[in-house]
Amino acid sequence: MNEQQLILTDVEVEKYLRQHPEFFNEHLNLLEKMSIPHPCGDAVSLILKQLELFRSKHHEQESQLTALIDIARENDASVNRMHRLSLALLDAATLEETVANLELVLSEYFLTDFVALRIIKHNPDSALANLFIDPGSEALEPFSKELGSNQPKCGRPTLEQAKVLFGDAALEVKSCAIIPMRFTELDGILAIGSRQDGRFHYSMGHLFLTQMAELIGTRLISLLQSK
Repeated sequence: MNEQQLILTDVEVEKYLRQHPEFFNEHLNLLEKMSIPHPCGDAVSLILKQLELFRSKHHEQESQLTALIDIARENDASVNRMHRLSLALLDAATLEETVANLELVLSEYFLTDFVALRIIKHNPDSALANLFIDPGSEALEPFSKELGSNQPKCGRPTLEQAKVLFGDAALEVKSCAIIPMRFTELDGILAIGSRQDGRFHYSMGHLFLTQMAELIGTRLISLLQSK
């Protein structure tokens, strides 16, 4: 069969479409490429179908644009929060000031209800209660998985974890992010908690949490080495 024989006449096309009225329902993509004259008679349905298709695609594109704008706004907010955290850490000259600044910034800009910082090091003379945990302490056992993987964990903490981190407020913490800090010069745990169940969800990304731990850990190393 040669190319000439494959060409259909207008009459044949019309006959086929009359025999298969569902054709455009199954080939909506063709409507985007068609040029349909001003509606008259039965042609109205084709134009309406084409407009419906255009509106659907337009709505989809608007939704995608809105999602991108929301992501951009959230990224801007995250960058601003990290900037505030960096300034607070640089402004702290002692461990006491660091802990105080962390609690202030994390509660005000990161919208957390609870903040806990634990440095894994023997330091019985520290003036800050519960800041240091001995490397061999049983209090570290509930965090073996987080410390072993060196990956943040988001979700509801176990009761044992909440007691070590948040003390008497353990039962109030419905969700939290547990962020291990494993550096050559420092091991520790940072935790931020909330009274809301879904505030810190297991599906949350870890990028900003990891960067937060790196900022805080770097500042703590500097302060501990200067003592």
